Amino acid sequence: MASLNKYAHLTYAERQIIETGIHNGSTKKSIADTIGKDKSTVGKEIKTHRHLAGRSPLSRQCAVYKSCKTLRKNGNHCPADCPDFAEFKCVRRDRSPGACNGCTNYRSCRFDKYRYSANEAQNEYETLLSGTRIGVNATRKEIYELGMILKPLLEQGQSIYAILQNHPEIGLCEKTIYNYIENGVFQSAGVSITNLDLKLKTRRKLPKNKQVGYSPRKDRKYLIGRTKKDFDEFISDNPDVSVVEMDTVYNDVSGGPFIQTFKFMKYDLLMCFLHPVKDTDHMRMGILLLETILGRELFESEVTVILTDRGSEFILSDETEIRQDGTRRTRIFYCDPMQSGQKGSLENVHHLLRDICPKGVDLKDLGLRTQKDTNLISSHINSYPKEKLRGKSSFQLLEFLNQEMAQKLYDFGLTAISPDQVTLKPYLLKKHG
Repeated sequence: MASLNKYAHLTYAERQIIETGIHNGSTKKSIADTIGKDKSTVGKEIKTHRHLAGRSPLSRQCAVYKSCKTLRKNGNHCPADCPDFAEFKCVRRDRSPGACNGCTNYRSCRFDKYRYSANEAQNEYETLLSGTRIGVNATRKEIYELGMILKPLLEQGQSIYAILQNHPEIGLCEKTIYNYIENGVFQSAGVSITNLDLKLKTRRKLPKNKQVGYSPRKDRKYLIGRTKKDFDEFISDNPDVSVVEMDTVYNDVSGGPFIQTFKFMKYDLLMCFLHPVKDTDHMRMGILLLETILGRELFESEVTVILTDRGSEFILSDETEIRQDGTRRTRIFYCDPMQSGQKGSLENVHHLLRDICPKGVDLKDLGLRTQKDTNLISSHINSYPKEKLRGKSSFQLLEFLNQEMAQKLYDFGLTAISPDQVTLKPYLLKKHG
């Protein structure tokens, strides 16, 4: 190919060539020469869009695991201070071409495996591209607050330039402000600022059909390799991993409180944490709290995978999955948009939660104020006998299968309730308040 399109975006056909080249074991340089691109472009494309296709059963990628006595003794868990540890490195996976498609050792390999798909890469590229072309990069509230700064100063006869000199906190250039006014951005946000308010701007009325969206541009990179399709493929390759479904329950989105819920699929068990705010930091703190309760090793084995929805409070996947020491804590996957049924097991147990915390009721008035109250809710739900468990409760199943985990939850404050004392009514919290 000619090099005329060297700096153009990759096409679907070029991505198909990249996928074929990886399968054939070609180098990045060879693939780049074939499609007329720079080697670094091909390298970035593969690294960005390759997906984890098979997870190693080893806690750390050790090259000498076959002969390691410590590893066998600890059930495939490699201690952080193991003197024999030697990090596994794969030329094909880690250097060139950068993915495992077509590798002859793919099925027998015991380490993390990555695959590149031209179809998935193209879909991810189109999703990211469309996200950069839609809307104003600000919320409606932010535009309104900006307009309330500008409006009185414009009425005093000041120019946009003068206002920006005295208000550096605005952080926008003069041209951007003029574009916002020209396109009716402030009017759509509820602040009456038009060209007629400007000191030296051409005075003309705005078209009535000028409408602007105010959703900030969404960075969807956190979804790469973490979609529901990726989840299904991961589970297909690793059918024995422990899956936990995660969500948030609340009645008043502005005032809270908010209940972060975890459903341990293996035990049909619900764990709840109370938060005053529904944001990324608090939701991540909930996951870290769960790790503290269970301990590092037990957390890795029982919360191997987390499946959640695409709520903005759950986007800190990179920071959550990997610890500061570089070891993996868990893996997070996201349901498709508007498909809460893809984590239907958690949605079903929310019905029991809603029996205690009905929609439309102030949760604080019910008595939900502390983590102790939330533990009480979890205790009664997990002590409730279920038909799917053949009349057993989640606590009974947990105690039978994993006494260590059961004890850690009891130490945190959960309690097994006797069958005749189980209460799934709103007065539960006031009754024990």
